[in-house]
Amino acid sequence: MGPSPTTLSKLKLGKLKVVRRQLLQRYEHQPFVSCLAGLYGCQWRRYQRARALPGECCCSKVECGSFGLLILTFCLSLVFLYFWSEAQNDYNDFDWFNFGNLGFWFPWSVVLLVVAAAFFSYVTVLLVLAVCLLSEGQRLYLHWGHKIGILVTLTFSIVATAVLSDLWSKEWSTLLLSFQVTAPYLHVGGVLMMTLLSWPIALHYFRMNKKVRRAVTMGLYLSVLIALYLVPLGMYSPCIKEEGTLGPAPVLLGHRGAPMLAPENTQMSFEKAVEAGGEGLETDVTLSYDGVPFLMHDRTLRRTTDVQDVFPNRTDMPAAMFTWSELERLNAGAWFLSRDPFGTASSLTPEDWARAQNQSVFTLRDFLDLAAQHRKLVIFDLYRPPRGHPYRNTWITRTLEVIHNESSILSNQVLWLPAELRDLVHELDPALQQTSGSRASIEELQEDHIVKLNLHYSTMSREQISKYASANITTNLYVISQPWLYSLAWCAGAHSVTTNALHILKNLRRPLFLMTPEEYSRMWIPTDVVSAALILIVFIFHWWRERGLAFYSGSREVNENGTYSKFRAELSDVWSISSVNGVGQALSPTIDPKLSAISELQEPSDVGRG
Repeated sequence: MGPSPTTLSKLKLGKLKVVRRQLLQRYEHQPFVSCLAGLYGCQWRRYQRARALPGECCCSKVECGSFGLLILTFCLSLVFLYFWSEAQNDYNDFDWFNFGNLGFWFPWSVVLLVVAAAFFSYVTVLLVLAVCLLSEGQRLYLHWGHKIGILVTLTFSIVATAVLSDLWSKEWSTLLLSFQVTAPYLHVGGVLMMTLLSWPIALHYFRMNKKVRRAVTMGLYLSVLIALYLVPLGMYSPCIKEEGTLGPAPVLLGHRGAPMLAPENTQMSFEKAVEAGGEGLETDVTLSYDGVPFLMHDRTLRRTTDVQDVFPNRTDMPAAMFTWSELERLNAGAWFLSRDPFGTASSLTPEDWARAQNQSVFTLRDFLDLAAQHRKLVIFDLYRPPRGHPYRNTWITRTLEVIHNESSILSNQVLWLPAELRDLVHELDPALQQTSGSRASIEELQEDHIVKLNLHYSTMSREQISKYASANITTNLYVISQPWLYSLAWCAGAHSVTTNALHILKNLRRPLFLMTPEEYSRMWIPTDVVSAALILIVFIFHWWRERGLAFYSGSREVNENGTYSKFRAELSDVWSISSVNGVGQALSPTIDPKLSAISELQEPSDVGRG
C-alpha cells in the first residue's frame, strides 16, 4: 500500500524547505578562502581572518583606502598598457629616438611593454583576490608588501604616461583611432565584467545598514553600468558600413624599401619591396658635398652606417658634408644585422644575410632606375644641405637634373613632395605629380597643382579623404605597419599607405574589422539585454536570500539592529561538519545542538596577522 496524497504533499513540502534552507546557507569554502586570504594578506591560518558581520563595512578605513588605491592603480595601469600596446606601429621610431639621445641601441619599446604587462597582471590578480574575498564575506587585509607593490605600479603608470605624453603626444591620436576598431569588443568585455561584479555588489548592498553607503554604492555601480550600456550609441567607426560600400584596398608604398627584410634605403631593401608586391617606393634624399644625390633619412650617418669606424672623428658631421667618394667607403647594411630593429634578422636566409652584410649607400639615380625598371611610383623627401654646402641654393635643380638627364624614370612616376619652389618645379616639369605634406583648402591645393596629399596616419578622417577625393586629390597615409591601422585606412577610403610591413599587409584580403550597422546592432543590443537580465536576477536572489536569512521562520531567529547574528551562527560552520563526512565518518541523524552555537563570527580577528 503506497503513501497517501497527504504524505506525498508533506514530503514535497519538506524537500522544498530543505532546498530553500540550502539556498539560504552561506557555505564557507575553507581551502579556497585560505588560499585567497593567504595570497592577498598573508593570512594562511583561519584564526588570522575575520568575516564581515552583516551590515558592517567590509574593511577598516585603512584597508578601505588600500582597496580604493588598488582600483585606481588597476585603472591607470590598464590605460597605460592599452595606450602602449596600441602604439606598436611606432615602436621603431621610439627606439631610434632613444638611440639618438642615448647613443646606443636597445629595444626600449618592447621592454616597456613587458614591464607594463607585468605590473598590470600583478594588480589585476590582487583585485580579483579582493573581489573573491568580498564575495566570501571576508574582511579585507592587504599585506604591506602588496601595498608597496601597488604604489610602485601606480608610480610607474603615472610617470610613464606623463613622459610619453610629453615626448610622443601623437600616440594619443593613435589611441583614439584604435577605439574605432576595438570599441565593440571592449564594450562586450566591459559589460561582462560589470555583470560579474553584480554578485559581490548585490551581496554587500543588501547587507549594509547605512542608507548613505547603500545609495553611494548603488549610484556608482548603476552610473558606470548605464554609461557602458549606452556607449554603442555614440560610437563611430568607418568599418561599420553598409554592405558593398567598401572601396579597393589602399596601394602599398615601401617605406625606405622593405626595412623589415633588409637594411633601409639600400638596393636590397628596394628590391625586397618590389618582390613583396609594393606598387611604390618611398625614400629620403640628401646631396653629397660634391653634388651627388643619395638616400639617407637621418641628418648624420651614425645610425645606418659604420661611419664611426671609417671616420671616427666625423661621426656627428652632417651626411651632406661628405663627398661621394667618402660615402662609397661606408657599409650601410651591417648595422641591420647587429641591431635587428624589427626582430626579423633571424628570418633571413644565409644568402640574404651575406647580402645585407655588404650593402652600400644608394644613389638617387640608381634608385630611380630600379623604380623605372619595375614601373613603380616613387616619393621622396628632399633635404636642403646645411650652410656652407656648395649646393645649398641649387639642391632642387640638381635633383631635377638627375631625374631628367641621368635616370630612366618617367616624370609621371614621381610624386614630387618638396614644397620649396613648387611653382618653378611645376613650370619646369608639369608631368611631375605634385604632392603636398599638409592639408589646406581645395582651392589652395588646386592653385599649387596638388594631385596627392601625403599625411601622417594620425590625421586619418573619412570625411576629409572623401572631400579631397571629390576634387581628384588622392590621399596617402604614412607610416602604417599594423594590420588594424591598415584596415582602418582601407575603411576610411585612403588611396595608398606608406608601410614598413609590405610583406604582411599585402596578404590582407579584407579589413580585420568590418560589419554592417545591422550586424553591430545584433552584437551589442542582445549583450546589454542579457547582462541587464542577469544583473536583475542576481539582485533579486540576494534580496530574497538576505530577507530569508533575517526573517526565516526557524524559531531561532533573532534580529538585532538589523542583523541576524544567531541564525547566521547556526549556519556558519557548514564546512567543519561536511569535512567530517568527507573522511568517511557518517553523520548522526541527531546532531548535538551545541554545534549550532559555533560561529566564525566569534573568532579573533587581530591575532597573528601575516
